[in-house]
Amino acid sequence: MPKSTAVKRVTAFVGTARKKHTYNAVREFLDRLEALGGVECEVVTLSDYRIETCRGCKQCFEKGEEFCPLKDDRDVLIEKMMASDGVVFASPNYSFQVSAIMKTFLDRLGFLFHRPRFHGKTFTSIVVQGVYGGRKIVKYLGFVGGALGFDIVKGSCATAFEPMTQKEQQKRDKALAKQSKRFHKGLSKSGDRVPTLFKLMVFRMGRTSVRLTLDDSYRDYTYYSEHGWFESDYYYPIQLGVLKRSAGSLFDSIFSRMYKARADHE
Repeated sequence: MPKSTAVKRVTAFVGTARKKHTYNAVREFLDRLEALGGVECEVVTLSDYRIETCRGCKQCFEKGEEFCPLKDDRDVLIEKMMASDGVVFASPNYSFQVSAIMKTFLDRLGFLFHRPRFHGKTFTSIVVQGVYGGRKIVKYLGFVGGALGFDIVKGSCATAFEPMTQKEQQKRDKALAKQSKRFHKGLSKSGDRVPTLFKLMVFRMGRTSVRLTLDDSYRDYTYYSEHGWFESDYYYPIQLGVLKRSAGSLFDSIFSRMYKARADHE
């Protein structure tokens, strides 16, 4: 069967208003990606949007995201992610973590960690640091992307002083060139991927928790029910091998006993 020639859409969400090192790294990555062909890109600067601080009311978890009391641009940004084949999260290293606006954005996506919906889409991250800590942020963002349902392409971390040295720029460009090729390859893959044992375990644990601790008065429960996740092997239809089918059954048994024992002690 011939590969699809449809143009892939990639959106980069940048967690800084400064059009300096992080923005330049994103632009370099996207330019290289477009040069590989079949890709159109958009840069979304988060500071251009209204993103309010999560109040922790849990309405999005319990009743549904439409009951959130905050009326900001969250849904506009989520729609951009849904309309994309690939997503990039980019942030400078501020106080050894993502920038404040990037973290605020991620907090506004909290309910999506309970109800992931970006399966089949490709994700990567770009982090720019001054001296130290950027690689841990790349790892963190990779975990976040996986929890949201994305297929992960390993991110990159660049070091940049003021002004950026030629050696630093050459090293950054080399890393971004490799990352863009990996990402382009990820975009080109068709079909859903067989989950790793870890991802399968996380799905079965979450499903068991929802099934045994909630009821249909909770949005998490009705979402699982509507999508057939209480009966499925995974978030999407996939053929599991003998080993993973057996592992899935074992995870169901272990977590069922765990949650039932917990309920007995309450």
